[in-house]
Amino acid sequence: MSEIKKLTVDVDVDEYYKNYVDFERISKLCIEEQEMLEYNWSYPPFDFDTDEIWHSYNKLKIIAFKIDFSDEELNHTFSDEELQYVLKRFERMKIKLMNEIYILENEDSLGLFLGKCNLCMKCTRDFNLACKMPFKMRYSIEALGGDVDKTVEDLFECKILYAQNGKLPEYLMFVGGLLYDKK
Repeated sequence: MSEIKKLTVDVDVDEYYKNYVDFERISKLCIEEQEMLEYNWSYPPFDFDTDEIWHSYNKLKIIAFKIDFSDEELNHTFSDEELQYVLKRFERMKIKLMNEIYILENEDSLGLFLGKCNLCMKCTRDFNLACKMPFKMRYSIEALGGDVDKTVEDLFECKILYAQNGKLPEYLMFVGGLLYDKK
């Protein structure tokens, strides 16, 4: 791994909601992902209205961690098993990066996880049991209906890239945030 860059931008929540939030469309993608992989308490369906969360805050700090890979890593062709192992390793890194968001939280703010929660090895939602870490689990921007791909393209002028054909992408991005300035 060459480098991890932290990118941030602060936006007005009402403006962000108007331009990037489409809970109906994005939640369907989240649910489809869960059906293929596994269920998770941080992803829909929820027993609450996500609009209430968005409309409870004035500001959103979007925090993206961009992991650039070295030429050596980019030139290597991985087997499917190796690639899954490497990507899983970076997925576990989200917990460490999430600590930077937890530190920013206070009683007037709410952290937003970097994608799907991965605090537990296996989410208890798969077993119809309550979350084991509700004090640390946070919802992500996409779980609340935010279009993260469009957000990254418009606000950071880059794209979300994915590994394919045994190759790592030029970079990986984990995108989370902080809703703050509670109404």
